[in-house]
Amino acid sequence: MKKIYTIICSIILASLAGAQDCSELFISEYVEGPNNNNAIEIYNPTASAIDLSEYLIKRYSNGASTSSESWPLSGSIASGQAIAIGNGQLDSVWVNNSYWSVPVDPVFLAACDYSCSGIYPTPFYFNGNDAITLEKINGDIIDIFGKVGEDPGDSWSCDTSGGFTTANSISWNYISERWWTKRQTLVRKSSVKKGVTQNPILFNPTAEYDSLPDATYSGMGSHSCDCAVSSVNYKTGLDFSIYPNPMIQGESIQIISSKNNYEIRLFDMTGNLISSRAKINFSLLSSGFYLVELKHRDGSFNQKKLIVQ
Repeated sequence: MKKIYTIICSIILASLAGAQDCSELFISEYVEGPNNNNAIEIYNPTASAIDLSEYLIKRYSNGASTSSESWPLSGSIASGQAIAIGNGQLDSVWVNNSYWSVPVDPVFLAACDYSCSGIYPTPFYFNGNDAITLEKINGDIIDIFGKVGEDPGDSWSCDTSGGFTTANSISWNYISERWWTKRQTLVRKSSVKKGVTQNPILFNPTAEYDSLPDATYSGMGSHSCDCAVSSVNYKTGLDFSIYPNPMIQGESIQIISSKNNYEIRLFDMTGNLISSRAKINFSLLSSGFYLVELKHRDGSFNQKKLIVQ
């Protein structure tokens, strides 16, 4: 009887574990680039849109077991959609009378869907030895990048002899083959269908991530996943165009869409809704980066970034 009970429990536990696949947001891309070009991409593998105001991103700096830096998310993420949130520092800042904190690359910023304030401290000043978490506002852990409470040295690595840390690597060697979380773009493997909700004993970044060269931003905002998303209303921004883009402050722009009868929604780069109506006077916008969304009657919507100079 005990053996049968054990088998039944095992089946139930396996069933519950399987049900967790494709049921919650997870981190789909990690960018730790030159200067402050840092970003985290979030992917929605579920069949429904998710309210991002229930989530936040935290940084656990240099092996800390508690986080003092968090960034609340806002807006919503559609089924099958990926959004990239990055550091939004636009100006050079003299820090502690000792060094310059430089602005992010405009190419990097344009690749982000949203950006934080760019005012230190935020989680997006992470470097290769900081753990990052995606959490619910109630404290539930949704996904962990790295290992909370562990300082791996310069970076987590592919070095098994060092417990996937850089304990056996040469410090400040920017071409170190063992660096995986410093000066790298990491993309979650398509076979990964859920986040890491328990702090790992060892963090092996090669197990769930593919490595791309430093300063690779071209894939930000899209993700390939084996989850079978059955109802995707989000569509890529190929169905409409904005001209001119970039635009000069005070100019008018033209939106050309393959569909009629749409509503225009305008967001700033932190995800705050600025305006939602059939017509928007874009000439009144201040210089900066914006997200233009066209929402159609059939429920689908498309998004494009707008740069105002």
